[in-house]
Amino acid sequence: MVSISKEKILENLTNIKDPELGGDLVSLGMVSDIIIKNGNVGFSIEVDPKRAPSLESLRKEAEDTVRKMPGVLSVTAVLTAHRSINKQQDNPSKPTANKSDKPKESKSRELAPDVKHIIAVASGKGGVGKSTTALNIAVALSLQGLATGILDADIYGPSLPRMIGLNEKPKSPDGKTLEPLQKYGLKCMSIGFLVPEDTPTIWRGPMVMSALEQMLKDVSWGDLDVLVVDMPPGTGDAQLTMSQRVPLAGAVIVSTPQDIALLDARKGLNMFKKVNVPVLGIVENMSTFVCPKCGEPSDIFGSGGAKQEALRLGVDFLGGVPLHMDIRITSDEGKPIVIDSPNSHHSKCYKEIASAVWRNVTRQRKKPPLIVGP
Repeated sequence: MVSISKEKILENLTNIKDPELGGDLVSLGMVSDIIIKNGNVGFSIEVDPKRAPSLESLRKEAEDTVRKMPGVLSVTAVLTAHRSINKQQDNPSKPTANKSDKPKESKSRELAPDVKHIIAVASGKGGVGKSTTALNIAVALSLQGLATGILDADIYGPSLPRMIGLNEKPKSPDGKTLEPLQKYGLKCMSIGFLVPEDTPTIWRGPMVMSALEQMLKDVSWGDLDVLVVDMPPGTGDAQLTMSQRVPLAGAVIVSTPQDIALLDARKGLNMFKKVNVPVLGIVENMSTFVCPKCGEPSDIFGSGGAKQEALRLGVDFLGGVPLHMDIRITSDEGKPIVIDSPNSHHSKCYKEIASAVWRNVTRQRKKPPLIVGP
């Protein structure tokens, strides 16, 4: 397989010129956070926030240039706007760097540097109860004595504010970083804390990725044992880039038992495997329904499908959660079932799943993917 290096990527990106500043992306110090994993490449292009909407074509050109390199399987470039690029961008009238000068990458802070383990909770499709599962797992981990946070990474459909019963905005004592909100022993962050609940988020991919990075970089998470990331549903650009850019300790796949959901779950699992993120296991949500009147169980969505799929794919089956009205009611009321009814059968299911997740995290001998830095 053809070897891909940061130097080669930077060399190719010197051919991309900023239309306003005149210099190339590398000389201007606009390229940062280059990631290379098994032929998958990701990098940031740092720009002035005011210019971001007009530079989408430049981002695509940079992506296309790297994609043409031998050995490259996929490329994700994002526009970030965390700071001024360098003195040259602040003062475009100054001459550009001499071509003989060694290119320098701009440096950025590590994502969530004080968090020991970051766990992604994902699904191949929406509507399988991923967010409810992520929140209850996070609460259960906190109840086990672990310093725990939860990040709602679904920019288009944030649900954490409603499910945890928080509607206040995070504070920023220094004007640079946000303090996460706290409830039920969790440190919490969601784009839903920053925008009204009924306001749609109409953003393009680069803006979404920039927001996600900021919720990791520019939030004072502090020393956490574990950060649970409620991933967006599906296997699109945002999911792939998050998998590449965030040093994940592992991923939990949530599915319902029916074949169509398992098909999508399989896609999500394979995505993580391709970017070398350990799959901690599969959770079967809505595994069965017990009639509250007669006590008769009904397999509305089938039964045991996720367990069989886990066995077939060689990953752990973490457990099943029944379909029950109390889980829906407590989520709508902002009080997770693990808090509202800690001794219920449903809470015990979530607690057992959280314990299995943590066991798999702590026994992982393989180091999680690291952000490739300069």
